[in-house]
Amino acid sequence: MAEEQVSQEPRKRRSKRFLTPSQKYEIWLQLLRQEVTMAEAAEQHRVDRSTVVRIRQVAKDGALAALSASKPGVAGKARDSELEAAKAEVARLSEAICECGSGWSGTGWSGWFRSCCPVRDSRSNWPVSAVSIR
Repeated sequence: MAEEQVSQEPRKRRSKRFLTPSQKYEIWLQLLRQEVTMAEAAEQHRVDRSTVVRIRQVAKDGALAALSASKPGVAGKARDSELEAAKAEVARLSEAICECGSGWSGTGWSGWFRSCCPVRDSRSNWPVSAVSIR
């Protein structure tokens, strides 16, 4: 009876290899086209089979999420509500500063007041009725 000798040395793990997004995409395309099996793709790119399985699952989930988010027809412009709120706050505070400065036009602040309130500028988006400068 011949006994097989079991090696006492631990198995060497394959070093972790990071794939670029384009390499992951290429693996996914090969799997999608059925050019290679998962085991062949893993061997070809020197990664573990579980990595190939994960690439396939992430690609599938991402595609499903993108398809479910898409709507038929022309896509509307995405609104940035935080940016709009910040712009409204800036306009409100600027108007408040201009209103506070209108009574000080006789002081040395009049030059500053005119520069901070571009009401005279016809290209400005500010309302003309915000402050009357004389």
